[in-house]
Amino acid sequence: MTHSVTADAIASPVADNSRSAVRPSRRERLEGRIARLLARLPARWIRPLIGEAPRVVDGHTLDPHVHFILVTQRRKGRPGLCEPTLAEGRQRYLREILAVTPTPTPVGMVREIRVDGAAGSLAARHYTPADSPTAAGAPPPLLLYLHGGGFAIGNLDTHDEPCRLLCRHAGVQVVSVAYRLAPECPFPGAVDDACAALRWAQRAAASLGADPQRVAVGGDSAGANLATVAALTLAREGRAPFAQLLIYPVTDVTRASRSHATFGKGYLLERRDMDAFRELYLGADRHTWDDPRASPARVADLALHPPALIVTAGFDPLRDEGAAYAARLQLADVATQHLACNSLVHGFLHLTPMSPAARDATLAIATSWTSMMRNSPRRTA
Repeated sequence: MTHSVTADAIASPVADNSRSAVRPSRRERLEGRIARLLARLPARWIRPLIGEAPRVVDGHTLDPHVHFILVTQRRKGRPGLCEPTLAEGRQRYLREILAVTPTPTPVGMVREIRVDGAAGSLAARHYTPADSPTAAGAPPPLLLYLHGGGFAIGNLDTHDEPCRLLCRHAGVQVVSVAYRLAPECPFPGAVDDACAALRWAQRAAASLGADPQRVAVGGDSAGANLATVAALTLAREGRAPFAQLLIYPVTDVTRASRSHATFGKGYLLERRDMDAFRELYLGADRHTWDDPRASPARVADLALHPPALIVTAGFDPLRDEGAAYAARLQLADVATQHLACNSLVHGFLHLTPMSPAARDATLAIATSWTSMMRNSPRRTA
């Protein structure tokens, strides 16, 4: 049975069992269990298992638990994220994530809803916290979350656990949106969906029990790209979101930064993956790559942006472009915090069950986000 949330949003409460029908293989479940067990070991016990010297780049040492994961994947000959086919890559991505998170982090409530997209309604998932760290009696903020996956893979289930962690530890409501993916829906379809969903969130916040004056947008990787483009688009309409959370964002698809060369192979997100994602989403036309809706670093004036929390990982091809984007926002007098997680890799939100450092970094994001949502000035309609 469904009930109306707003005139244009249908929601149906469900038990906290919103997990995919996809099931990891027996081998994937076993590997996931071993990875979770190894996470309990101190770093000094993990280092001998790696079989190679600590990896140090630019003065930063790769987290030993993550290093062990990378070495294990290299020995297995892990295929690219879109290989051997996109459909198989999508399924494998989901299965591997589910294999390491068999027990999701509990939150107050989870329900499946529909939100506005650019060409019709989109599936979404609404998370509400059991307790909120906000002032007594005040409704919690609302974060519209756009998942990563290179604009071509990922869904509500791949990013269920990160959304739960943010909901629980930042004390915010989260609406995670299944925007349309490439190549079925190439650029700028995902951008248009992100903008439409953010407008919906601003309209629906009060009906969801959230603070309509503190509606924010965020995401990771490709989702962070969509989040910052949507934030600026709505700011130009005079309805900027309260803040933006950008976790290892894609800001320049031309990949001109040094970190792309330094970390283009052997660090979870590889050059072959980024090539495949760009081709699927944008095609081969370099004029499209330079479109500010694809490469938000190309925007000339960033001053209209809302406050931003930008997170980068030290061993990530996207590290330098994320740091440069944070610096440009600061130069434009946008209240910006840059949280550098220097021992980690791209995608560390998915490594929290396997790496204490990844979990600590994710909780640090939640803490910083709580502070930003409390301390940034409220916007008036």
